[in-house]
Amino acid sequence: MPPRRSYDQYCSAARALDVVGDRWTLLIVRELLAGPRRYTDLHADLPGVSTDVLASRLKDMERDGLTTRRRLPPPGAVYVYELTARGRELLPVLQALGAWGQAELGERRPTDAVRAHWFALPLLRTLEGEGFVEVRLDEGCFHVHAGATEGPLYSDGPALADPDAVLTLDTSTCIALSRGDVPLAGAIRDGHVEVTGDSPLAKQLRES
Repeated sequence: MPPRRSYDQYCSAARALDVVGDRWTLLIVRELLAGPRRYTDLHADLPGVSTDVLASRLKDMERDGLTTRRRLPPPGAVYVYELTARGRELLPVLQALGAWGQAELGERRPTDAVRAHWFALPLLRTLEGEGFVEVRLDEGCFHVHAGATEGPLYSDGPALADPDAVLTLDTSTCIALSRGDVPLAGAIRDGHVEVTGDSPLAKQLRES
């Protein structure tokens, strides 16, 4: 494997960019915050990345200690990629970058791809409390683990167990939340987000 390119600057920001500054790297981290993913799943949820570039980035990330690759036991018997503890430390970096980038979203362009779970990280920034929250959108369904410090933060599809709360909203409302146009509490109060569930988290969301 060729040596990693470097800015050759004795600066922590420059050193960080030596590791994660390449195109697609942080978006791969975003996908792996959902837990172990197969290569084919990563490629499907990173529209625009070539197979060669994705394979190269994953090798670089493994070399730099951000990811590991392991084989699932039968009957799966496929290889998956997952974040290391070092890789998971990039969550606040992605959260801060996403908050900064809210102003850049604007209106969705015709060429913009979208996946339902891409709204997970913006939503997690606004959720207080702890528990599993299932989110139902026009684009699809995903669930998040609010307050999680370990394990997957979100995943596609319904929650595997009974969620603590279910949020039902249309995609335009979710986009407004992602852009910071409206707070989650305000969208709930105005009836744009329906909250169902009897858990303390669901009640907290309804009363916020």
